[in-house]
Amino acid sequence: MTIDPHTPAANTRPITVIVVDDSRLMRRMIASGLEAGGTIKVVAEAENTTEARQLIRSLNPDVITLDVEMPGMNGIDFLKKIMELRPMPVIMVSTLTAAGTDVSLAALQIGAIDAIQKPAGRGDVARFGAALRDKVHLASSARIQTRMAQPAAAPARLASPRPVPRRTAPLAGRRTGRPELIAIGASTGGVRALTHMLEFLPRDTPPIVITQHMPETFTARFAARLNGLLPHDVSEASDGEALVPGQIRIAPGDTHLRVQREAGRLVTGFDASGPISGHRPSVDVLFNSVSTTVGAAALGVILTGMGRDGAAGLRAMRNAGAYCLGQCEESCVVYGMPKAAVELEALDEELNLAEIALRLCEFLNLQPAMKSA
Repeated sequence: MTIDPHTPAANTRPITVIVVDDSRLMRRMIASGLEAGGTIKVVAEAENTTEARQLIRSLNPDVITLDVEMPGMNGIDFLKKIMELRPMPVIMVSTLTAAGTDVSLAALQIGAIDAIQKPAGRGDVARFGAALRDKVHLASSARIQTRMAQPAAAPARLASPRPVPRRTAPLAGRRTGRPELIAIGASTGGVRALTHMLEFLPRDTPPIVITQHMPETFTARFAARLNGLLPHDVSEASDGEALVPGQIRIAPGDTHLRVQREAGRLVTGFDASGPISGHRPSVDVLFNSVSTTVGAAALGVILTGMGRDGAAGLRAMRNAGAYCLGQCEESCVVYGMPKAAVELEALDEELNLAEIALRLCEFLNLQPAMKSA
């Protein structure tokens, strides 16, 4: 007998959700889509944040869906209040506009679990409902991070590695010189994690390449937000671009990013093949390319996310001599991808985000960029 992983046992209660949106039509569409699978129950709908606050207090739902554009207190301000006073999983629902995308990214950096765009038309409603159900299921079991760990005051160094379970013996062929490239993979919770970790890295790093599971319309805006926050040159990757120190390049949504070598230089490459492990861009595609192109001259990092994407690629990097770090369970929103890397013995260390940044600075012989209070 085949069992749907989203179908609860008879004695398992459904996931409870409050839908917050000022449009009655959209509230009904969201509620219908959520309840279509039989595993989620919409316990209330709110048309403004005042009503939502009262309903959250009285009903204590498992998950909230929140419109980014609300009358009175907007979605971002309301999300900040939730995270300060009553932290719980929140999924942002936005319009298909640049402004809606920017607000959604701001929400993810504050602590929202995920974001989804409203359907563009009638034909998109079924896809929207299915995607939102998946996000609610994931959010209901996510770990809410109310505060990010901070490193000690400069000069900050880690006294000794924190070995991961079942760590293998040190691999031969480890490079001792300055790394040529840093490759990072992330998924759910990754927007906030990446922002926090990268803020501690000074500009004079080797080039950094990132695959973050994210819709096509989000990646360029995310890169632009990071470019305004960081001293690095941050942008969405372009095909065939030479990688130089001080750069951060993010895989475009719906396109695999690879690293290759041309005329002795590291350059980006795109791959339009199908999804890997359900993802395009795939972290495994990036990491596998780094393992063959850069080998022991690379550093690998895998952060919070659902599933196993990136674990096999990170193992290939470690087998090629790269030093590989993973985000520890306590600091992950979803301890899926790092856990899979542990199981494959793909990690040298598990650390929280600030510690990962410090460890990278140690490898690069750089002083961490300390954030202001």
